[in-house]
Amino acid sequence: MKNQENQLKKTIGFFPALATVMGTVIGAGVFFKASNVAEVTGSTSLAMMAWFIGGIISICAGLTGAELAAAIPETGGLTKYLQHTYGGFWGFLAGWAQSIIYFPANVAALAIIFGTQVANLFGISNSAVVPIAIICAITVTLINLMGAKAAGFVQSLTLVIKLIPLALIVVVGLFHGGSSGVNFSLFPVTPGQHIGLWTGLGQGLLATMFAYDGWIHVGNIAGEMKNPSKDLPKAISIGIGLIMVVYLIVNAVFLMLLPLLGAHNAVIGNLNVASDASKVLFGGLGGKIVTIGILISVYGTINGYTMTGMRIPLAMAEEHKLPFSNLFGALTKKTRIPWFSGVFQLCVAIIMMLTNAFDALTNMLVFVIWLFYCMAFMAVMILRKREPNLVRPYKVPAYPVIPIIALLGGLFIVINTLFTQFILAAIGIVLTAIGIPFYFYLKKKI
Repeated sequence: MKNQENQLKKTIGFFPALATVMGTVIGAGVFFKASNVAEVTGSTSLAMMAWFIGGIISICAGLTGAELAAAIPETGGLTKYLQHTYGGFWGFLAGWAQSIIYFPANVAALAIIFGTQVANLFGISNSAVVPIAIICAITVTLINLMGAKAAGFVQSLTLVIKLIPLALIVVVGLFHGGSSGVNFSLFPVTPGQHIGLWTGLGQGLLATMFAYDGWIHVGNIAGEMKNPSKDLPKAISIGIGLIMVVYLIVNAVFLMLLPLLGAHNAVIGNLNVASDASKVLFGGLGGKIVTIGILISVYGTINGYTMTGMRIPLAMAEEHKLPFSNLFGALTKKTRIPWFSGVFQLCVAIIMMLTNAFDALTNMLVFVIWLFYCMAFMAVMILRKREPNLVRPYKVPAYPVIPIIALLGGLFIVINTLFTQFILAAIGIVLTAIGIPFYFYLKKKI
């Protein structure tokens, strides 16, 4: 039993957990991926189908992962699930990939997006983007060091505020009836010219998966939840279901208001789709309103990744699976927050901001994290057979259909990336494998 002095406080309820899921997922993706999905699919019908199938896969993934989260409600999330199922080695590798690369890269990329939006909103020089990004990441880390309640409050607040511009776009956009000259159709589902159906759908799904990513990370805070067995599965399943609905409606509005090609505000190749759509609805002021909404959205997403990411090294340090584990396991005296893990994550993120290689890192990490997601989906089925008496306050419905759908979707993502972006996939595997010598070295020391 751990010393009571070093225990995390159980202060997080259902709504902060739900907000962490939705706040972590609804961020840059819904605003910046609409253009990419439209580009690779080439049609409104296939673009909408990609968002729909991506949501279905994510719901199945969330419902499947929720069984592990409820049965193994420990801080560390994915790392603990894999450790319980496959042993310490795979749990370590998952934790290593998340601690060294995944979470810091997400914080870095989102902070740069934040800096870019601030610069655009106030007409500041692009040279200020990185300094603004660094300040943004520092303020989020400081909020998290104030305690789980403070971070949870920010998460809940930003979730509510960020939905306001989205709601305005959805409600007004649906009543707007579309712009003249814009062809929007859901059926028949066909790709654009010179694009194969399966190629377009596959690349569209890969793009949407970045927008949907983040659903599993709420499991990292299970050790600080008041009632994880009850609240965590609800937070994941309800959160992802609402996210899919939001994504579908928002993208439908974008595609009804703006042409795919041939105009200054066309969807394809345009990272300001949300702003341009709001200008059609509300005039010039609309663009500024949506930009502010995006800033709040991205800030909340950074908070979600910071809040959950700093707890991965803590979980590993408690088992002496990191160099300097005594530091990574250190908690602040009053708020019981892993301060060194948070500062470490911040420093790595700042270094990544300076390298300016965010797109490559993001594509690589979607591949890497889905390797471990697939292992988690298989873990549900393995544990059902190996440990039938394991206490499961929540069981995935329609078993084994839903876990199989999640697994097939994950395998599609991994295999597709291997074929279409082999170099990035190989770099991701190599960076993850660098942790192997550390694992065996530390294992000998224990």
